Amino acid sequence: MSFQKTCAVISVALLAACGASKSSPATKGSATGDVSGNAPSTGGAGNQPAASANDTGPKLPANHMGRIPVLEYHVIGGTQNALYTRTVASFKADLEDVYKRGYRPITVAQMLDKNFGDVPDGMSPVIFVFDDASPSQFSYIQGADGKLTIDPNSAIGIWEDFMKTHPGWKNRGTFCMLNGAAAGHNFFGDTPKYGGQQKAWRFQKVKWLADNGFELCDHTIWHMKLNKYPDAAVQQQIAGNMMAIDSAVAGYKVRTMALPYGLWPTNKSLAWQGTWTDPKTGIAHPYHFDAVLEVAGGPTRSPYDPQFDPHHITRVQAVANDIHTVLDQLDKSKTRFVK
Repeated sequence: MSFQKTCAVISVALLAACGASKSSPATKGSATGDVSGNAPSTGGAGNQPAASANDTGPKLPANHMGRIPVLEYHVIGGTQNALYTRTVASFKADLEDVYKRGYRPITVAQMLDKNFGDVPDGMSPVIFVFDDASPSQFSYIQGADGKLTIDPNSAIGIWEDFMKTHPGWKNRGTFCMLNGAAAGHNFFGDTPKYGGQQKAWRFQKVKWLADNGFELCDHTIWHMKLNKYPDAAVQQQIAGNMMAIDSAVAGYKVRTMALPYGLWPTNKSLAWQGTWTDPKTGIAHPYHFDAVLEVAGGPTRSPYDPQFDPHHITRVQAVANDIHTVLDQLDKSKTRFVK
């Protein structure tokens, strides 16, 4: 998706408020308050299914060397599917498809840690990754009383509804966010013209995701083509976005970075490690990620595979019928990861 830069750099005020990431906060299971101090209705987001005892699905022989589908989504909505758009109906169908096949969601961070505790024995992990922080992924609706509820037609609203009727399905997924891009791609919408969203809601959406089991991921400030810019600009884009995430969730440890357009910087290692020094304050802002997500490449290798490279995690784009086709291939070849 093409984005135009809305600001050359992240604001001085934001930079001053941000600090280096520390440790990831524990999942709290509670929503943040709205601008009036009321907690948004979550439809059960804070009440994760306690166990998988009622999660009855297909059981397969264990295969810890199998592949894991990392599914890549952008805009959820519209009237027809396109390269960067998945209709609500198609997104719901994707959820049903993976569930019936015996997949259960985890985050990229869980995969890195070989933490498959959310996946019942005989089933498989799947990772949903949402790029670009569009309001279609997470929107609030404000009632006449000022209370906020999650838009049921946004990706999070759909996910919440799905979780109610599908035992074992949890709030697990990875959101690779922008905090300064055009067309509302600024922490899920920054003005009312983007689905009625308000700037004041941006940080609380990010915090809600972290508090409710989702992973926060760096995707640069405004979706920079990293191969077109010098090292200093690359590091500013990556570190600046990480700092903005820290402003929303103080002390959050960002472990994953997604390459905009799948393009690597000239100095490739800067995608996962670097330092940007604010020329005005002289303060250095280092970053270090455990994982880098590519745009395509198919289902990724298992973390148990000796060839697994966390800096080259491949993905399956939600384009046309590609997800269904890839899952069919994994089943046919019996090469899917099974716990």
